[in-house]
Amino acid sequence: MKKKYPVLHYYLLFWLLVLGCGAYAQQDPQYTQYMYNTLVVNPGYTGSTGNLEANLLHRTQWVGIDGAPQTQAFSIHAPVFNEKIGLGLSAVNDKIGPANEVYVDANFSYSINVGLESKIAFGLKAGARVLDIDWSKGRYYQEGDPLLNTNINNKINPAIGAGIYYYTDTYYAGVSVPNFLRADYYDDIQESTVSDRLHYYVMGGYVFNLSNNLKFKPAVLGKIVSGAPITVDVSANFLLYEKLTLGASYRYDDSVSALAGFQITRGIFVGYSYDYSTTDLNKYNDGSHEFVLKFQLVPKSTRIKSPRFF
Repeated sequence: MKKKYPVLHYYLLFWLLVLGCGAYAQQDPQYTQYMYNTLVVNPGYTGSTGNLEANLLHRTQWVGIDGAPQTQAFSIHAPVFNEKIGLGLSAVNDKIGPANEVYVDANFSYSINVGLESKIAFGLKAGARVLDIDWSKGRYYQEGDPLLNTNINNKINPAIGAGIYYYTDTYYAGVSVPNFLRADYYDDIQESTVSDRLHYYVMGGYVFNLSNNLKFKPAVLGKIVSGAPITVDVSANFLLYEKLTLGASYRYDDSVSALAGFQITRGIFVGYSYDYSTTDLNKYNDGSHEFVLKFQLVPKSTRIKSPRFF
């Protein structure tokens, strides 16, 4: 267990360390098990599994640092009208320092057959972002200080996003922008509210059937934010006997991760990942933990060969 510091000292140490490492503020939440949380990132994914699916995710980042990010995500989606249309709902609760932001979006997709085994889906999402900031949880000040920041309570901003998702039974690729509208968000480095930036996501993955009891899927997720370094996640997972998933992931210049999952029943999957920071920040935290729980109605067909991967 890493040494604990008083809250104030930890906050100062955290901000100085991040600035010293040349890092940048986290805007949209990041996920290690993004392969099970695709709907939050790309609305084109809506309904692509061929059946009703619901996902729950909880992430605790940088354990041991007060005010570090904590994120919960929920999504549910299904195909309708002969699987041409997908409908879904996604929600994210993201807390960092004194700020708490909630994302709620309705998701829609329309799929077109482009081959015997392939489809391309065009997705839209629309919803709102609700921002709350209680400065008393993030700063220390004297009562009546004229520089005291005014709390932000339930500030609502609209959100509109889009995505394209191409997939077959064995591979997929997608691009998306979860929100085209710029709004205020909490900057965890400057400890202030600043204007949001557009986030561009690029993703892809392929499932290799190595044997009857072993599948292998490499995947990549890239995030591009104007004015910030490109974030790239590369992962590799093995599925053994249609039950046990084991893998590893690497986030460029940030962390390495171990992933594990188990198919409890045909419709229930649980997953876990642990991130180890590869920057100097690892001296001051005990890693990041992420849990995922996926529910899926038993498929009526075998159209999707590897639903547990995507």
